Amino acid sequence: MTGLGTLLDVVAIAVGTVAGVLLGDRVSKKQRDLVLGAIALFIIVLGVQQATQALTGPFAERIGDAAALVVLGSLVVGGLLGGLVDIEWQLRRLGMFLERRFSSDGEGTFLTGFLAATLLFCIGPMAVLGSLEDGLRGNVQILAVKSLMDGFAALALASGLGWGVGFSLLPLGVYQGGLTLIAKAAGAGIDPVVVSCMSAIGGVLVLGVGVRMLELKEIPVANLLPALVAGPLATVVILSVQS
Repeated sequence: MTGLGTLLDVVAIAVGTVAGVLLGDRVSKKQRDLVLGAIALFIIVLGVQQATQALTGPFAERIGDAAALVVLGSLVVGGLLGGLVDIEWQLRRLGMFLERRFSSDGEGTFLTGFLAATLLFCIGPMAVLGSLEDGLRGNVQILAVKSLMDGFAALALASGLGWGVGFSLLPLGVYQGGLTLIAKAAGAGIDPVVVSCMSAIGGVLVLGVGVRMLELKEIPVANLLPALVAGPLATVVILSVQS
């Protein structure tokens, strides 16, 4: 069943959000901050690991010394394009609309939870790789593992940030489901080097999410999302020149 991996992820986030909201009053702010800090640290480690693995894998082997420059250039170009559209603000607008429509807590946590969860769940390399694997081969293993991680993360986030975390399943469903359908339509013609490039860029973006969650730097990570398109395009051009 195409899209099963994304469905599992959506269900896990929904269940985790409900559990987190129900436990919210029983978890102190100090405990929530500790859990969120631990998640942020893990996200940073995961981002570094994913980027490093990709930059030392098939992508680096085929592209050579230019691999790191492709990633950097893609982030710069993606940031410029994302800044023009201001993807971060568009997400904020969506979050504010949902907050006005559904939230009654008056604490502004709905928007914070929506943005944090959307960025966390949508831009990781596992979302890209898992969706491609699901679409190309019908293998949901990667997204199944991701759903477990997202479910626990949703529980921790929702215990402090409320229902906004759960609404992140809307952009996640569109994003991962869209990637899965595109991959299914494209067939097996996607070069593993291109996927590896996307994973490297995704790792850097995940690192940015962790830095943001720790409040070390307010990086508008969503504005860098076009890098996930710019990088593969540059990689395809380089591979064409090499051949």
